[in-house]
Amino acid sequence: MEKWEQILSNAITKARELPVLLNTDEAAVDKVTTSYPMFINPYYLGLIQKKEDAVYRQAIPDIREVTDGKGFEDPLNEEGLSPVPGLTHKYPDRVLFLVSNRCAMYCRFCNRKRKVGRSIMVTDETIKGGIDYIRSNRKIRDVLLSGGDPLLLSDQKIHHILSKVRSIPHVEIIRIGTRVPCTLPQRVTTQLVLILKQFHPLFINTHFNHPSEITLEASHACSLLADAGIPIGCQTVLLKGVNDDPKIMKELMQKLVRIRVRPYYLFQADLVKGTSHFWTSLKKGLDIMSRLQGHISGLCIPRFMIDLPNGGGKIPISPNYIRGIKKDEMMTINYLGETYPYPLLTT
Repeated sequence: MEKWEQILSNAITKARELPVLLNTDEAAVDKVTTSYPMFINPYYLGLIQKKEDAVYRQAIPDIREVTDGKGFEDPLNEEGLSPVPGLTHKYPDRVLFLVSNRCAMYCRFCNRKRKVGRSIMVTDETIKGGIDYIRSNRKIRDVLLSGGDPLLLSDQKIHHILSKVRSIPHVEIIRIGTRVPCTLPQRVTTQLVLILKQFHPLFINTHFNHPSEITLEASHACSLLADAGIPIGCQTVLLKGVNDDPKIMKELMQKLVRIRVRPYYLFQADLVKGTSHFWTSLKKGLDIMSRLQGHISGLCIPRFMIDLPNGGGKIPISPNYIRGIKKDEMMTINYLGETYPYPLLTT
């Protein structure tokens, strides 16, 4: 099997390197990449079946990224909530800690388009500063390592960072946000898993957006993690032209559970500048959620979430199953659209 480092070293970064069969507008790609870099490793590129399919849309730059000015560079106000560079402290007991500046594939809808792929995003100094901040704040019990992708660091670097974070007495939980089980599953090696399992309780949040991303390689990577006792959750993003269809979403969620990945969140796409061609209406998301409810196991159903602008935090939204209250009964509607009364119990 080809090593992950070798796969990564052959990644495509320029328009002229894209396969001719994709018939991509090279001039448009070049124009986009002057602002937002492109990086597609050969494994993920191989998942593209045709131009404009779900994988293509996620990986190949679109001219609308630089021609449509809607949205915000930093929609979640991560910079404003950073007490030290590379660390966001939005919630009282947990922090987002950036430890890597690169990914195995640069998603075109990324909420950190402004930063990913730039060397100044993460340095040894910012990592040290983040660890010092966490150590100094005893309210922090939960640390989410993110980036870029933390699992693109070397085994040695991952071990070093995890050791430093785990040595802080008040840190109870470590989470890793990574897309490599999807975009570069070869990175999940036996050696990496042996390192990760030393730092329980450790959780992984990964990111699959379409059933075609769930390959034999991805399944194997998730099995290695699950067999090591590492719970895996998936944070899917609702994307126009990729997965904004109930049938696609149903298939995705069922396949995730089959490879032992728990659907965790379905995110409304963040209002990131250069990504408006991916945005969907809230109504679309609610409709998809209502089409999942009752038609697949509750284990397969994620929570539909909005990450509020300006650092307001995440909130869940769901279809309305309450149709009103009559005297001592609440009128409800089930997944088939049938109405049922439910008693308003009092104590």
